[in-house]
Amino acid sequence: MKQTVEQSGANRGPGRFVPYDPAVLLVALTGGIGSGKSTVAALLEARGAVVVDADAVARDVVEPGKPAFERIVERFGTGVLAADGTLDRPALGRVVFGDEAARKDLEGITHPAINEEFVRRIAGSPADGIVVCDIPLLVESQQAAARNYGDVIVVEAPLEVRLDRLESRGVPRDDARARMKAQATDEERRAVATFVIDNGGTLAELERQVDEVWAALREKAAKQ
Repeated sequence: MKQTVEQSGANRGPGRFVPYDPAVLLVALTGGIGSGKSTVAALLEARGAVVVDADAVARDVVEPGKPAFERIVERFGTGVLAADGTLDRPALGRVVFGDEAARKDLEGITHPAINEEFVRRIAGSPADGIVVCDIPLLVESQQAAARNYGDVIVVEAPLEVRLDRLESRGVPRDDARARMKAQATDEERRAVATFVIDNGGTLAELERQVDEVWAALREKAAKQ
């Protein structure tokens, strides 16, 4: 088995994200679908990290009553709403699919709202906090990659393990492969990594690696 925790020798800077007050230690967590990134996020949170989930933020900013929700309805009409008045994501997806102008309009509404909420949640963290931003598409997103992360944790797992996990969640293997193909490769994620966690083994092995990463992050935070 390959080394389970690796720390890059690349100089990733001081690790403090200046625009935020308090200036927390900002860490990105990413990994391909089925890698078990959410499990690692939960383990880090249990150890004291403040976890900001990109997917949760993206859902929250388009809840009814939020400015982004109102702008989406204004731009795309009530046809993108479900019977309960919430956003019907599949319906909205059908509207923007294949329509470049519509997609850009949607991104122009949601991206600033997501970024603003990200900033709000990070700024609300303790001054000595370690904030872990759970970002599935870190490598693929220019907005996400532009943030000055002090460290990047990449979670990996062997292909067959990932396929088995997704299949157990009801995702057909062919669909899972297609989703993986649409994401960044392991090599592309490794290129931005400070730490690489191998999540292809047991929970005990995973926890040992998370403990090592957490200890390194706490040491770094204490020195700044």
